[in-house]
Amino acid sequence: MTDKRDNSGIIYKNPDKTPDNKFPEYKGEATIDGKDYWISAWVKDGAKGKFFSIAYKAKQAPAKQPAFEDRLADDQTPF
Repeated sequence: MTDKRDNSGIIYKNPDKTPDNKFPEYKGEATIDGKDYWISAWVKDGAKGKFFSIAYKAKQAPAKQPAFEDRLADDQTPF
């Protein structure tokens, strides 16, 4: 997110959404209490009219893989 104000976020219309899939109509990102999250939003109909159903998923750094040499040292292959 370019604007890193805490407890705020932004969503955009999802170009991958089609009538045939369950992808969110909107997606984006937010920063909450200093942590980054992905946002997904679906437009739904309710008793009081249309509303957004929103889900947040924590952004996580990809797991760091050990160096090639470390993987060889841990290898338990019997041959």
